[in-house]
This record gives sequence, structure tokens and C-alpha cells, in this order.
Amino acid sequence: MSLEVVVEPSVQERHAPQNACFGCGPANAQGLRIRSFIEADTGDLVATWSPEAHHQAFPGVLNGGICGALLDCHSNWAAAMHLMTAAGAEAPPCTVTADFHVALKRPTPMDAPLSLRARVVESEGDRAVVEATLSANGKVTATCRGTFVAVRAGHPAFHRW
Repeated sequence: MSLEVVVEPSVQERHAPQNACFGCGPANAQGLRIRSFIEADTGDLVATWSPEAHHQAFPGVLNGGICGALLDCHSNWAAAMHLMTAAGAEAPPCTVTADFHVALKRPTPMDAPLSLRARVVESEGDRAVVEATLSANGKVTATCRGTFVAVRAGHPAFHRW
């Protein structure tokens, strides 16, 4: 008897398999390759990510810039999926970060998988405001609030996925 393991595609793999973004691009072999999923009961976007030794700031602690990249990209996808649903579209719009603020609450340990959670808290037209958390071992280590905007033709990120 053989077991077949079925791995559900993330929103990034489903909607942007050729995306080379450092944080969330499935096509970037040297990137963070965040894999985000819509949580059925809450609608939040969630992900689990495991750091590697080269992501450290100092022994045992994740670099703050990596914390920011994780929160930025994960939040961007929360906005894109929300805007897609709000528009009744089949594909998400290409969205970019207009602003984001990260608060590093405590050192993020590297000895356990990290959890990301993002939700849209405001939305109007082509933009969404997202709040997100990064947690380790059940404790929030960083938070983010940002505004993400769908871009139009002529913008360098248009059709990036």
C-alpha cells in the first residue's frame, strides 16, 4: 500500500507560479518562498515558514529585515486576494506596498516554525489596509500594518504575476 501525499497549492503557486519576488515568489530559488493559504473559517491568510541559519541576525534569532519581508509579502497577498474577491475576478490584481509599518515586539526565535496571519481591516476601490502578525512558539514577535494598492498598466509591477 502506498500513500499519496497531496500538497495543496498556495495562493502564490496558484496565481503567480512565475513570480520571482524575494519574499513570496515560487520561482525564486534563493527567496523566502512564503506559501500562504486562506483559512476557511476566518478568511484570514495564514502561512507557516521555517527559518534557516542564513536568515539569522545573531545566534538563534531571526533578522529583523527578514521579519519585515515575511510580513510585507504575506500582507500583500492578503490584499490581493481580498481585492480579487471584492471585484468578483478570477485572478488577483498585481498589488504593491504603498506603506507598511513593522513593530518588532520581541526577538523571533529560529528554533521553531513561524506563523504568519494577515487580515484586511479596511478596503476601498483599488487598495486595502492589512494588519498582520508573525508568531513563534505561540507568541507574537512582530506586527505589521500596511496599505497595498492594485497597480495599472504602465507600472513596473503590472502583470508581474
